Amino acid sequence: RISAGVRRATAVLAVVVLAVLAVPAVAAEPAEIPPPLTEYMGRTIAPTMGYQGAPWLTRKTREEEENCEELLTALQLKPGQIACDMGCGNGFYTLQMAERVAPDGKVLAVDIQPEMLSLLDVRVKDAGIENVQPVLGTLVDPHLPEGKVDLILLVDVYHEFSHPEQMLAAMRNSLSPTGRVALVEFRLEDPNVPIKLLHKMSRKQMLKEWTANGYRLVEEYDELPWQHVMFFGRDDAPE
Repeated sequence: RISAGVRRATAVLAVVVLAVLAVPAVAAEPAEIPPPLTEYMGRTIAPTMGYQGAPWLTRKTREEEENCEELLTALQLKPGQIACDMGCGNGFYTLQMAERVAPDGKVLAVDIQPEMLSLLDVRVKDAGIENVQPVLGTLVDPHLPEGKVDLILLVDVYHEFSHPEQMLAAMRNSLSPTGRVALVEFRLEDPNVPIKLLHKMSRKQMLKEWTANGYRLVEEYDELPWQHVMFFGRDDAPE
C-alpha cells in the first residue's frame, strides 16, 4: 500500500516516536490475547500497516482518489455525538470528524500503535482541536464505553484485524441504541482500484462476516470511486 515516495517521507517520524509515552491515551491492562488468525471465513487477513506508512494516509492525492469529503458527508455526523475513528492512524479522518461533532461531541481515536497516536497528538495540537480523545486499544479490545457510541468509522482497516470476532463483539457492545458502524473497504470486485488484493474486500465478504457476528445492514453508499461503504447496526436494535 506504500509508494517509494512515502517511504522517503517517513524520516520525519523519528522525532515523533520519541514522544510516544506522552500520548494521553486511555487503555486498560491487557488480558491474555489469543493467537492471531491468518484467515477468517475464507478470507486471508492482511498484515497491519505500520506507523512508518503514516504519510500515505495524509498524501496530497487522497481526496482526489477517494473523495473523502463525500464520505464524511455520508456519515451524517451531528453536533453532540460520540464518534469513534477505529484504526485512526495519524488522524486523517479524526480531525475532520471532530469538527462535525463539535462543540459538545467528541471523537474517540483508537489505534493499537502508540506511535500512530503520537502522530495524531501532534496534528490535534497543531489544529487546536480539543474534542479528540486518543485511545490505545489492543488486538481484541478497542476500550470503548459500553452503549455510548453513535458512530464507529472503519476506513480500510477492518481487513487487518487479527482477531475479528473479538473486535466485532467489542464494537457491537459499545454502540448506542441507534448507533451505527460505517465499514469502508477498497472494492475487491474492481480490478481498476490500484490497491493490493490483500487490502481489498468484496461486498459479499463484508456482509458475510458482519451479519454472522450480530450486525444487520442498515444502509449502503455506493458513490465513492474506490471503496464500498456499508452501514451496520446491532441486529437487535429497533428498526
